[in-house]
Amino acid sequence: MEEYSHIKTVIAMILSLSVAVLLRGTVRFVQHPGRLKIYWVHLAWVFYLFLLLLHFWWWEIYLRTIQQWYFTEYFFVIMYILLFYILASMLYPDDLRDHKEDFQVYFYSRKKWFFAILASTYLFDFVDTLIKGEAYYRHYTWEYPVRNMTHFILCLVAIRVNNKRFQEVLVVGFILYELLYIFRLFLKEG
Repeated sequence: MEEYSHIKTVIAMILSLSVAVLLRGTVRFVQHPGRLKIYWVHLAWVFYLFLLLLHFWWWEIYLRTIQQWYFTEYFFVIMYILLFYILASMLYPDDLRDHKEDFQVYFYSRKKWFFAILASTYLFDFVDTLIKGEAYYRHYTWEYPVRNMTHFILCLVAIRVNNKRFQEVLVVGFILYELLYIFRLFLKEG
């Protein structure tokens, strides 16, 4: 169990950095109103990623049930959480000057990267869930694999589609589904 404590610490550090990037980026709008052009779809993805980070942290509590840790599992889990840090950093770049200080311009210029990495998180999640054991995986019923594969496919579609209405509906749909999914899981698990 000593390994779990170490792994939990490393995960918490990377997760904390991810949340800090999101909070720091969002606070910039308050600190410097009018300097940056806000795009609500971008902010909605920020909120969605924040939800995913909270959900990730909750789900990772089940890593404590693993009796024997190997470096491969440790490495995998760390690579998985790093994807979220990369997504957070992509949502809030250090500099927007090349994008007219406009988050809409920036978002569409980087949406292929964003959705490719987001899509990969749903695949990583399958492996992460299996690391916790087959019984744990089965506990989430048919909805879990359907959810992940649907989100994966929608991210691949989002890479190709430049239609702003599609992007708006997609982020709202992802947020609503994630909120309902978390709410139902927490009701079941306490």
